[in-house]
Amino acid sequence: MRWGLPFLGRRTPAPVRTPANPPCRISGAYGVQGELLRLALFACASLLPALWLPLLALGPATPAVAGENTVLRVLAWPGYADSDVVKAFEARFHATVEVTMVDSDEALWDKMHAGAAPHPQYDVLAANSAEIQRYRHEHMLAPLDLTQLPNTRRQLPRFQARASIDGLTGDGKVYAIPFTYSSMGLIYDRKQVAVAPSSMADLWNPRYRGKVLDFNSAQHNFSFAALALGYRDPFQLSPKQTRAIAIKLIDLRRNLLTYYNLPEEATAFFIHHKAALMFGNYGTQQLAQLRRAGADVGYVIPDEGALAWLDCWAMTSTAVNRALALAWINYMLEPDVSALLTQRQGLANTLTASPESNVNAHLIWIRPVDDIQRREALWSKIVSGDRPETFK
Repeated sequence: MRWGLPFLGRRTPAPVRTPANPPCRISGAYGVQGELLRLALFACASLLPALWLPLLALGPATPAVAGENTVLRVLAWPGYADSDVVKAFEARFHATVEVTMVDSDEALWDKMHAGAAPHPQYDVLAANSAEIQRYRHEHMLAPLDLTQLPNTRRQLPRFQARASIDGLTGDGKVYAIPFTYSSMGLIYDRKQVAVAPSSMADLWNPRYRGKVLDFNSAQHNFSFAALALGYRDPFQLSPKQTRAIAIKLIDLRRNLLTYYNLPEEATAFFIHHKAALMFGNYGTQQLAQLRRAGADVGYVIPDEGALAWLDCWAMTSTAVNRALALAWINYMLEPDVSALLTQRQGLANTLTASPESNVNAHLIWIRPVDDIQRREALWSKIVSGDRPETFK
């Protein structure tokens, strides 16, 4: 086991300013051709969608956006705000976008609370529906004006039914817009795992000693371990159940290669260290990355069900330029931008039906968990290698 790896602990991602130079403004035929030439050199996997981005950039800036503070501070996950997508937005709205990437719900929470709560230092963020509910209860989000988000009418009907999704609405107002989603199933190497796993309990199979990859998250580990133990509600656990799960997760350390934070890390470790089985926190995104890297992998939803997340865009209560923040959320729902997300990241978008989705799969949409501080305290001891007798 590689407990000493640098990324084992929680990361504190550094802000990434995009672009490094002043905002790119496309003007005249020369600018368009130059942008097309730059995008034509992009990786072949994203060539055609990339050619659409200059066309997106040519859209007119909203009058309410122009003339105000034109710096937009974005909190996002890897793949949600690629540099070329950001530059096209900057060109259209004559704005500068500062993107800060996060790699876990805990890191996102820390970033949102880095200022004087409840006053986050960001304008828009991407978070799953359970986290959105937590931020809303702390009065850190602003309600959204749907008249400024016309692209929401392009979404699939189930994502337009926002009141039916826990956490997105409150007091008759909408606080978040669905963007992408995935199940968190099991990814396995077909060469080492002859029969597809059928349960989360397979992660503990002694056959996979030193060949299991797990996501570094207190919330999701306690929840999927609860499913493996047969608990009815993985989000609301008694103290006795919580301790039993902690002991179960200690046992899992025997099988671990290591923990991962980002999907790219998981892909590298899965291939280079010949992992056999992985809890796929990023779901189909990881599946697509592994297959592009040449791995012969399968993906299953366990019999007891799989956790599933729905990531949404929201606007903070301290957004400086709300018109620009709303423009960003609406832009993320452009058909071409959503198509890029699916093509590049392997993630489903909310505009088109996903070929990877299985309507019969037993998915358990994540909800806020009870006593998150208790889970995080125990998780810190688990990843630090503490012995079971120290757990109370």
